[in-house]
Amino acid sequence: MPRILPILCLALALRWGAFAQTPPPTLTLTLQEALERAKAVSQQLLSADIAARIAREDKVQAKAALLPSVNWENGFSYTQTNGPDNSLTFVANDGPRLYTNLANVHADVYAPGKRADYQMAIASEAVARAKVEIAARGLTAVVVQNFYGMAVAQRHYNNARRSLQEAQQFVDITQKQEAGGEAAHSDVVKAQLTLDQRQRDVQDGQLAYDKARIGFAVFLFPDFRQDYTVADDLDRLTPLAAFPEIEALAQKSNPEIRAAQSTVTQETFGIKSARAGLLPTLSVDYWVGIQARQYALHNEFGQNNVGSSVVASLNVPVWNWGAARSKVRQAELKLLQARTDLSFTQRQLLSNLHGFYLEANVASSQMASLKHSLDLSEESLKLTLLRYQAGEVTVLEVVDAQTTLFGARNAYDDGLARYRLALAALQTLTGAF
Repeated sequence: MPRILPILCLALALRWGAFAQTPPPTLTLTLQEALERAKAVSQQLLSADIAARIAREDKVQAKAALLPSVNWENGFSYTQTNGPDNSLTFVANDGPRLYTNLANVHADVYAPGKRADYQMAIASEAVARAKVEIAARGLTAVVVQNFYGMAVAQRHYNNARRSLQEAQQFVDITQKQEAGGEAAHSDVVKAQLTLDQRQRDVQDGQLAYDKARIGFAVFLFPDFRQDYTVADDLDRLTPLAAFPEIEALAQKSNPEIRAAQSTVTQETFGIKSARAGLLPTLSVDYWVGIQARQYALHNEFGQNNVGSSVVASLNVPVWNWGAARSKVRQAELKLLQARTDLSFTQRQLLSNLHGFYLEANVASSQMASLKHSLDLSEESLKLTLLRYQAGEVTVLEVVDAQTTLFGARNAYDDGLARYRLALAALQTLTGAF
């Protein structure tokens, strides 16, 4: 028994230690880490990348169609005979049994349609690759929006808690003033009403933060219930580059412009492919092997069964009821549509670029004003509280100062996020800058 007790105590201690382990720390993500996680689980980005890979294989197949191909044909043909003499009834074969073992080399000497199709495949791959970058930049914008939306929600929640503490302190002040006969009971009631409102603000702030966290988790984790938070870097502002620099970068590297230009190239070769239906094609086939009544190198007369032949084919289109010309007109219309889309994309790029830059410029210029208003609101509340305790102002002025400070804090945080989001909108047009 004395030996068993220490063992039981040790087992209980280990078991209690397992239950008392410190829970793992909450995952804190930087913006770059959030972008990497979002790219790893993004369905749209994955689909765009798969489409680009498919387009690359189309290009490989179109190029292979231009090169000579080699095939090995094996076969056996049986033809009904007309009697004991093994003469054939009606089929033009060498005998009732015909063995085939041939290697064929096929080459299209002149096939303009296939060459145009290859160029179209190259342009199609360029379009698909541009769409991958479009999806990546769009995902970046969404991640940045959700990241700083969550950061702002966290700040709003903290602002509400600070305002709640200030409201609670003011309730204590009014109660002391009332107890000393220096304030009416109505001041306590007004302060309590403000405290109740701040409590509701805290609940709303918590709700907004939880909703932002859950909505963002859908882009980051397989399970949206993952516990995490974001690293708040709103105070680290990136300076806005000059507009000519941004405009030059946007026109040079915008994937939507590249996609539209590649579409124009694709439809240009589409016209050539359609016109190829009006032109002749020349192909050459080289055959070598066995095609004889015996599956052997020599026949019964000792003659060689292995031989070779060359067949040149010139296919000239004569009449197809206007289908080829209709394809040409159709390809011309597609090219017209592609050029129209390119022109609109260019105009839209410039329009969005100017709009996003103006938004970022205004947001940047307002930061100093918002910070100044925040500092003044904090100073105003301090002075108003001192004047209230001195009996120089009413309770309404204190409540108004508290409300003004609460709004100034949120406005400053919203201004920081507005500037970040404006930069993210520019990034969708220009990439990183």
